[in-house]
Amino acid sequence: MIKVTWDQGFKRIYKKKIRNDKDLKKRFWDAIELFSKEPFHHRLRTHKLTGKLEGLWAFSVAFDCRVIFTYLDKNEVLLIDIGGHDEVY
Repeated sequence: MIKVTWDQGFKRIYKKKIRNDKDLKKRFWDAIELFSKEPFHHRLRTHKLTGKLEGLWAFSVAFDCRVIFTYLDKNEVLLIDIGGHDEVY
């Protein structure tokens, strides 16, 4: 099982973009639960990033909502950003 952590920056972005959207909030927490159990589940479309975000990873919450994260170790990740494709890439 993967331990999911986030910092103050991610909390601020979450409050701004997710907290007041009930549908997206439910999708986010469902995705986090699935990610913590099975990080490479096909529904999440987890993938490595390239270019200026090389070394980071992303998974999908909804059609146009992605979470950017990094591995702290093999069992823990740090959530970095959340938003639409054009916002986070």
